[in-house]
Amino acid sequence: MHHPISLKRVNDVVLASQWSDGFASSILLSDLREACPCAYCTGEEIMGQTVFPGMKTFQPGMNELASLTPVGNYGVQAAWKDAHDSGIYSWEMLRTVFEQKKLSEQTLAEIARQMGG
Repeated sequence: MHHPISLKRVNDVVLASQWSDGFASSILLSDLREACPCAYCTGEEIMGQTVFPGMKTFQPGMNELASLTPVGNYGVQAAWKDAHDSGIYSWEMLRTVFEQKKLSEQTLAEIARQMGG
C-alpha cells in the first residue's frame, strides 16, 4: 500500500501530493471535501439502507482546509474552516481522489494566474 510522503496546500484552492511510489498529483480542495467519507456526508447504513445523508449545501469555509492530521499509519483527518472535521481519509481513498481528480498542468497554471501567482 502506497502512502503520501508529502501533502501540501499550494494555494487556497489546490492540494498537492507526492507518493511513496513516485506518483504526484494536485487536486482542488473542493474535490477533497466532496469526497469526505464521514457518516454525515455519505449517510449511515442501517439494516442495508443508507439513511441520513447530509445536505450538500454550500457553507462559508467548507472548502477551506484548516488542517490535515495523521491518523495512525493509515490516513489523515481533515479539518475544514466551517468546523467540519469528522472525515478520516484512508491512504487508499486519498490516493483514489488524487488519481481521479488530478489537475492538468494547464489547469494548475490557469489557477495560479487567476490567483495572481
